[in-house]
Amino acid sequence: MKSVWNSFKEKLVNVFQNLGLAWWVEVVTQNPRCTYYFGPFLSAAEAETARDGYVEDLVQEGAQGISTSVKRCKPGALTIAEDLGELIDRKVKPVFSGQI
Repeated sequence: MKSVWNSFKEKLVNVFQNLGLAWWVEVVTQNPRCTYYFGPFLSAAEAETARDGYVEDLVQEGAQGISTSVKRCKPGALTIAEDLGELIDRKVKPVFSGQI
C-alpha cells in the first residue's frame, strides 16, 4: 500500500511542479557564492522538514554564510554557482586581442 501512495505522490508532485505550485528549499551560501534548490515537495511542511539535512550537508562541505527559504517556485537550474562564472571568465581569452 505504501508503494501505491509513493507512486501517486510522485505523480502529484510532478503535476504541481509543472504548474509551478511545488515547494522548494532555496539555500544561498556566501562562500562559495551559490544558490541551491532542493525539491520539489508537495507541501511547505515537507520542505521545512528536509531543509536541515541540506544545510548540514553544505556545512560539512565547508559552505559558509548560509541562508535558507522555503517557497513555491519553478527553478530553471538546481545550482547557480556565481563563483564558477567568475573563474571561467578569467580563463577565457579573446579571439581578437587587437594586436597584429
